[in-house]
Amino acid sequence: MMRGAMRTLVVYYSRTGNTKKVAEAISGVLKCDMEEIFDTKNRTGLLGFLRSGMEATFNMTTKLKEIKNDPAQYDIVIVGTPIWSHKISSPIRTYLSRNKNNLKNVALFCTYGSAIADKIIDTVEAMCGKRPLDFLKVTMDEVMEGTYHEKARAFAYGLLRI
Repeated sequence: MMRGAMRTLVVYYSRTGNTKKVAEAISGVLKCDMEEIFDTKNRTGLLGFLRSGMEATFNMTTKLKEIKNDPAQYDIVIVGTPIWSHKISSPIRTYLSRNKNNLKNVALFCTYGSAIADKIIDTVEAMCGKRPLDFLKVTMDEVMEGTYHEKARAFAYGLLRI
């Protein structure tokens, strides 16, 4: 069990802004570093939506823009991803595949519309070689209605107790 002041990073990808809102809520509670992941592809509009779904379906990676924070410098990295075609987003897949050996501990949160999100915890465990400490699922409706705040707070406070 971990105790004391832990260096924590919230890292996330957000195509529509939903995952970003949840990341900000978690980071706000934890008062920790936060980094948004950007890739080089245009993901706007219908074509961007279709490209994103195809990449997720085929477990593809993508080219990321520069990452500022070294995950090896953190005790916990909280990873946030939208769910695309029942899978993690290709930018987060790329981030995890590049950094799997630099992640001491991982927690996971996702935003999703109608896709079932439960299977992604197994994907992240397989990619990182470790089970996430905790897993938060937030629906698109919860983000739109603003009801995700309490879930995000509970998730963050739960990580403080680990």
